[in-house]
Amino acid sequence: MKSLRFISAEAFVSNAEFARKSLGSVAHNLFPLLFKASYLLEQGEVIHDLVENWPLVDFNMGKLLGATVDYQEDLSHRTCSVCLESCLTGLRDYVLNHPSPYVKRLKVVDLTGIKDVEVQFCECKKTMGRWARTQLLSKLCLELLVDLQQTQCNPGTFEISIDVLIDLFVTERNYELVVQALLKKCYCPLKICCVAFRSDNLDLQKFFYIIKLTDPSLLRKLEIVHNVRLEMEHLEILFNSIHFPLLMSLTLPARTFNVRRFTATDERMLMNIGEKMGEMTQLTELSMPFSILTGRIRKLLSPLKTPLKVLDVSNCSLNHADMAYLANSFHANHLEALDLSGHNIPDLYPSVFFKLLSHSSSVLKSLTLEDCNIQDTHVNMLILGLNPCQKLQEFKFLGNPLSSQALKHLFTFLCELPMLKNVEFPVPRDCYPVGITYPIDDANLCRFDQQKYERVTADLNLILLQANREDVKASTPLFGSYDAAVQETNNELGAYLIKSFKETLEKFTTSLNKMS
Repeated sequence: MKSLRFISAEAFVSNAEFARKSLGSVAHNLFPLLFKASYLLEQGEVIHDLVENWPLVDFNMGKLLGATVDYQEDLSHRTCSVCLESCLTGLRDYVLNHPSPYVKRLKVVDLTGIKDVEVQFCECKKTMGRWARTQLLSKLCLELLVDLQQTQCNPGTFEISIDVLIDLFVTERNYELVVQALLKKCYCPLKICCVAFRSDNLDLQKFFYIIKLTDPSLLRKLEIVHNVRLEMEHLEILFNSIHFPLLMSLTLPARTFNVRRFTATDERMLMNIGEKMGEMTQLTELSMPFSILTGRIRKLLSPLKTPLKVLDVSNCSLNHADMAYLANSFHANHLEALDLSGHNIPDLYPSVFFKLLSHSSSVLKSLTLEDCNIQDTHVNMLILGLNPCQKLQEFKFLGNPLSSQALKHLFTFLCELPMLKNVEFPVPRDCYPVGITYPIDDANLCRFDQQKYERVTADLNLILLQANREDVKASTPLFGSYDAAVQETNNELGAYLIKSFKETLEKFTTSLNKMS
């Protein structure tokens, strides 16, 4: 629903030439309204001029594009390339072209509220993801420094200082550019302030160098994800040499920990890492998938002084003692998101798992149980465990050997969870050839009866429809949920994997030659 004010704002900005000429006579408190209307209509030139002449102290993208009194729709998930590029170039020109630096009030620009999602509704259909935003802002900061040196600016221009809060995403491809922008930050009127940092496809030495440049004291989120070969000894060095006082969320790459080859030194190292994480008093989100942590969860998590709200220990080879610790720890009552994928829950520790689920049920919003060997005989038990989770918004259980009949039974129950919005369910076992073994390998993942699967999906959607739950999205993303960062850099990721595979083959060949 749009207010008359918003409809008027749309009419004003729809004529870009008129709007740009008239901005000088627009009241300052109308700039946020005009910005959102321009963003909705993808009026890039108007967006540029609005930002170039921004009259307020702060510019917060999340608030400007979020639900407002005049227009309730949240536009922060629209990463429209035209709009975002216009916004950032307008910010550069705010420094360069404003007639007098003494009337410039802008102090903080917050770009962290932009959300990268799978489906875009902007008409241009061109998105600017987190990596591209990192690239463009770094480029503009360096260009701004060159422009300031080459043109005769008012001396007061160099006194302008605007903190630009952003979630940086650095890979090998944009590393040098971002490093240069961070190194010259003190000279640039636009100060890059890294609030969240993600690193993929990056040499470890380069990661250590750039993380120090970001000013770790400001970091709230650190993601070290694909193809950064960070192992436990490197993590200890990182925590011993750098302090992260505001860090709230930490994601570690696969195989950071491997207790199967632990020595006494490794045990002390693990304990030290746990103690260092305990010093991060703001830490509430921890993700460490595909590490081998058998019997060590207590040692790693018990030093934490703040209860975790998000925990991802998927494919971490947890044993009964680990699950018992989680169920009885003070974290259990605060977990809003939990991922235990890759563990044979029904056979190894059903009772402690349901105890954990019971303790977290009052706050749990997201539960992921992929490849957990949940079979038809376990569905009634699963329903009993999920029943208290009335705040559950997301349930993912791909890769479990469930029949179409069991899925229908489960969906009938899921309709009763009032907050549920997203369900990711497996292809029914009876859609695959007889004798298929779980977990299903990639080669056989797509070899199922497509027509039968579509009939089952139609039946499941009918169950939702008959229960008036059209608000629930049910899907089967065979190769995992959408990851905006991976989607944006998949070409680089693929090239890196090929390079790594080639290097491994060369090392193997060299070893064989030496043996012969």
